[in-house]
Amino acid sequence: MRLTILNTYLGIIILSSLTHCNHTQSHHKFQQKSMNSTKNSEKITLGGGCFWCIEAAFLEIEGVKSVISGYAGGKTPNPTYKEVCSGNTEHAEVCQIEFTPQQISCKEILEIFFSIHDPTTLNRQGADVGTQYRSIILYHTPEQKEIAQNVIQELEQQKIFNAPIVTQLQPLDKFYPAEEYHQNYYARNPYQMYCQVVIAPKLEKLRQKYAHRIKSNQIK
Repeated sequence: MRLTILNTYLGIIILSSLTHCNHTQSHHKFQQKSMNSTKNSEKITLGGGCFWCIEAAFLEIEGVKSVISGYAGGKTPNPTYKEVCSGNTEHAEVCQIEFTPQQISCKEILEIFFSIHDPTTLNRQGADVGTQYRSIILYHTPEQKEIAQNVIQELEQQKIFNAPIVTQLQPLDKFYPAEEYHQNYYARNPYQMYCQVVIAPKLEKLRQKYAHRIKSNQIK
């Protein structure tokens, strides 16, 4: 009799555990689906020369929520601007871009990125020379890596550039925001010489090529 009761009791426990497990798995899948379907922002980190240029350009793009200038891709923790400029930290000047995928895709972000800098010059952009000015994509997800690879392949197949693309592609390890005076630099210093000679012409070309992508408050 005791054996029968024990077997019945064990059967109830096992059945209850299986039911709870299935319920938990279903709930977890539902949560994942909900998270994916309600995702309203994504980040990617890009470097293409002086971060003042990249920041100024992407701040004008519809669907971009924020742009933070900083340093990444190197070995020195919490680097300063002076340290990065020395070339010893191995960091690049980059911008971490947060955007809304429902408004602009990662592919479009990268297409704009390749149109506002020269990805064929190793460790330089114009007169800015050094490893900190290298062209680099620091992806946050495997999906971004695949998108970046496809965009680079398309550009090379279309022969958009006269030389091979040398843009580095690697996962983001750590992003260090730059000093406060670097943030929103162009907007704060529109009449500074570098802004007038280098950034302003880039923005003019950007507005012409991507007129449909420019935020309404930036249209002049």
